[in-house]
Amino acid sequence: MNDFLYGARAKLGLIYPAPGWVMEPEFYEMSPEGVITLTTRMGSGPVDTEQLSTLGDKALKSLELLKEAPIDGVIFGCTSGSFVGGVEYDKELIRKLEEASGGLPCTTTSRSCVEALNVLNVKKVAVATPYTDEVNEKAKEFLEKSGIEVTKLKGLNFLYDSEINRADLETVYNLAREVDTEDAEAVLILCTGIRSVPILETLETDLDKPVISAIQATFWNALRMCGVNEKIKGFGSLLERY
Repeated sequence: MNDFLYGARAKLGLIYPAPGWVMEPEFYEMSPEGVITLTTRMGSGPVDTEQLSTLGDKALKSLELLKEAPIDGVIFGCTSGSFVGGVEYDKELIRKLEEASGGLPCTTTSRSCVEALNVLNVKKVAVATPYTDEVNEKAKEFLEKSGIEVTKLKGLNFLYDSEINRADLETVYNLAREVDTEDAEAVLILCTGIRSVPILETLETDLDKPVISAIQATFWNALRMCGVNEKIKGFGSLLERY
């Protein structure tokens, strides 16, 4: 990449749970020339509903530092931290981020997943997650309140980010195949702490349907909200077609 082009097209501002290390490498794997990601961290703990419900306030505090960078938009990069309070909570979190950022375009991973499913015209989805049953119930509720039927959902029952981040691609591949159902129009892989981007095209070929990951959907939505409309090959039909 030419030095002149570092961030010339878009500088994505990412707020990410402190223990995580998966989202940034996958963002860079998908990034076209001229797009960079500037990250700040928010404190985190066990991936349970009590702790997840605190992340919105933590993100707003983290944004105070992030907005000192010349970012073009803000991403709340935690799926469960945005769906845990429901659809209205997610909308209010986006509103607060927009206000605190001084009017920058903002999104969350949960909102990005719904928008990705909508643009693909998916009404029925099979869902793979690393979460416990408690958190999975919140995920299902969020999707169904957003107008998307969940045909099947299964998690890996991980409680800590360290477990989630270490899940290998074979595990994720097998889980995505396991949750797929005949009536599902797509498969959705939730969580920004779990790897998936390198196998999305393989899964789409094998399952013969779109496969969306939380990280891929967030990156796609962030690009579009920051004015980068380039179609990107190699990471699933969402980025290649929309």
